[in-house]
Amino acid sequence: MDNTVKGNLRAGTAQEGIIRPVLVSSVLFMLVTGIGYPLITTVAAKAMFSDQAEGSLIVKDGNIIGSTVIGQNFTKPQYFHPRPSVTVGTDPNDPSKTVDQPYNAALSGASNQGPISKKLIDSVTERVKAYRDENGLAADVAVPVDAVTASGSGLDPDISLANARLQAKRVAAARNLTEEKVLATIDSQITPRQLGVLGDPRLNVLQLNMALDALGSKQAAL
Repeated sequence: MDNTVKGNLRAGTAQEGIIRPVLVSSVLFMLVTGIGYPLITTVAAKAMFSDQAEGSLIVKDGNIIGSTVIGQNFTKPQYFHPRPSVTVGTDPNDPSKTVDQPYNAALSGASNQGPISKKLIDSVTERVKAYRDENGLAADVAVPVDAVTASGSGLDPDISLANARLQAKRVAAARNLTEEKVLATIDSQITPRQLGVLGDPRLNVLQLNMALDALGSKQAAL
C-alpha cells in the first residue's frame, strides 16, 4: 500500500474520530436543552405555581374574561380606567400599516419617547386635561403620573391608589352608588407591597371592576 493510500486512510479515521463526538454531543444537548429542561420546568411550574403557569387567568361563570397580569382597555364611565397604552396593531384596511390598539397583548411595547420629547410632552399635556375633564377635577388638582403616561409594556394591569381614588366620583355617579361605597371597594381591593417593601400599593383594574359589578349596580356587567 503506497503512502498516499495510507495517508487517506489515516485522514478518514481522524475525521471519523472528530465527527462522532460532535454528533453525539449535539444529540445529547438537544435532548437535554430541547426536551428535558423544558419538560422539567413545565412540570415543576404547574406543580408549584399552577395559576401563574396557566397565565394567571380570571374566570367568571365558567368563562375566561382576562388575566391578572395583562391589562384591558376599559373606557366606559362606570369602570375604572387603566393607565394609557401605546401598543399598536395591524391596520385592518392596510396590512402594511399599523394603527393604535391600546392593550394589544399580541404586540407589547412602549413609545420609546424620552422625557424631552416634544411629542411625549404634548401627549401627556392632552391626557392631563382629558383626565381632569373626564373625572370632574379642578385645573389645580395634581394628576397621578400613571394616569397620563404609558408603561414600558403597554399592558400594565394595575393603577395607583391615587389614580383610582380620583376616578371614584365618576364611577359612583355612573353606577348610582355613593362615593363612599366606591372608595370602600377600592380599599378592599388594594394589593400591598411585595414582601412588605417592594413596589407600591396598587389596584388591579380588572379585579377592581369585577368587585364593582359584584355590588349589583344597574350598569352592564363585565
